[in-house]
Amino acid sequence: MSQNKTNLAQRTADTLRARIRSGKDYAPGSKLPNENHLSLELGVSRTTLREAIRILVAEGLLQVQRGKGTFVTERKDQLASTLPSFDEKKVTLKDLYEARLIIEPAAAALACQRATDEEIEEIVRLVKATQEQFTHDFNNEEIIQREIAFHDALIRASHNRFFDHFLPVVNQTIQKTFELEYKWDAVAEGAYNDNFMIIDFLRKRDAEAMRSVMTIHLHRALWTEQLI
Repeated sequence: MSQNKTNLAQRTADTLRARIRSGKDYAPGSKLPNENHLSLELGVSRTTLREAIRILVAEGLLQVQRGKGTFVTERKDQLASTLPSFDEKKVTLKDLYEARLIIEPAAAALACQRATDEEIEEIVRLVKATQEQFTHDFNNEEIIQREIAFHDALIRASHNRFFDHFLPVVNQTIQKTFELEYKWDAVAEGAYNDNFMIIDFLRKRDAEAMRSVMTIHLHRALWTEQLI
């Protein structure tokens, strides 16, 4: 496959991934539209669509069932990874946050430099959706999905494919955090203030400021969740 076709397949996979992560178009367990319909909807050839689906199957987001179609995997299966799984006896929540502190601020800084305008506006949309959800219900599946979608989109906007392999760590951290009992009004207040800065620095493409705010954002989580 040529480089152009490879890039198109990756962009198509990115589009489908964002739809899956948002939880709006394709919920866990749902079936994707047939190949002809979906390729027309996305404006790509069936060959490109098939390659994009292969990418997402490899990531564990999609599952092809012979004779039935392509399905979005269940949430627990989406979090499966070759990286170490969360186990309180081996990998703690603090361990996961410490790993994020090393990787995520750097990825966010690269996103400021490399993201397309469309990717930036999609990240902004996801941040705003998360803020709206915080004002309604602090601890439910929808806000988990939105948080995961936001952080996934930000990391992918770095256009560093190695960082894609780090996404299960981010997803596990968010999932496990929301299983804990906290004063969610305090969590929401901190996240709300951070989100305004994230949007501002992202639109200004200020990489170093973004690196700083993501570091603060993760440190705030460590303090709020009493992991320090």
